[in-house]
Amino acid sequence: MRIVLTRQKIHGHSVDEYAAALRDRLPDHDIVVARTPDEEREAVTGADVVTGEGHSMGRLLGEVEAPDLKLFAGVYAGTGHLDLDAFREAGVAVTNASGVHAPNIAEYVVGALVSLARDFRRATRQQDRREWRAYQTRELKGSTVTVVGVGSIGEAILQRLEPFGVERLAVRHSPEKGGPAEEVVGFDGLHDALARTDHLVLACPLTDETEGLIDADALRTLPPEATLVNIARGAVVDTDALVSAFNVNDLGAAFLDVTDPEPLPEEHPLWGFEDVRITPHNAGHTPAYFGRLVDIVAENVERIAGTGETGELRNRVV
Repeated sequence: MRIVLTRQKIHGHSVDEYAAALRDRLPDHDIVVARTPDEEREAVTGADVVTGEGHSMGRLLGEVEAPDLKLFAGVYAGTGHLDLDAFREAGVAVTNASGVHAPNIAEYVVGALVSLARDFRRATRQQDRREWRAYQTRELKGSTVTVVGVGSIGEAILQRLEPFGVERLAVRHSPEKGGPAEEVVGFDGLHDALARTDHLVLACPLTDETEGLIDADALRTLPPEATLVNIARGAVVDTDALVSAFNVNDLGAAFLDVTDPEPLPEEHPLWGFEDVRITPHNAGHTPAYFGRLVDIVAENVERIAGTGETGELRNRVV
């Protein structure tokens, strides 16, 4: 089978790293890297599988003949940037990278919550000043952590929180599916959950339902000393409402790996709040990224090679 990798960077890593990992796992398949739009156009016409970011794939499927193409293997968990209708019309299956980021993003969230509770930022600043002065901190034990979104990342977060002795609430679109939490509710129970929340973690996809989910009303519902960790998408939170909440001391602290807008402009007020920690959308970074991604892609390639069918592919979204 011919597998085509598109574009030059994936999460800041060279596509050559991805190609090398695929060749190690699939030595009997022809693996080609298309580095330019012209190379991409030519390579797709003879491909059985294409993998990469996929921003241009919807357009290409409408412009070129790709009679052997059976699968587009996305390298991100999200598919909002893809023209899924174009894949459906072309009869090409689509898979995503759901699960690849679960361990590292879960570690990020746990680290953020511990850092906020123990106020490591203050410790670092005092050390920089060579200042020995005790200060008050908190514990996670006995607090209530609400995780919105129970996909692979949300589930990993909830699992890793169990040893900390916290009360875990989960909010998900289909609460009947349950999850590793003491209580699981639907989005209609969000505000009741927020009223009981000490630490709110956003791990949901950005959809019509979740855009602006944490708005002014939601922030007012949270206790004023509550903390927020957002590793979902920036637009899940109403940024203006978040700024207003900090302006009136109506929120304890926030750890933001994603923002709206993104990148966050230098002049944006969120940079100026003492109790806001901002990281540049890198919670998903991990040296294990390509290894986990290749596990998914190679499994699906082997399944197609063996059966010629795409009906039972891992992580299939189309």
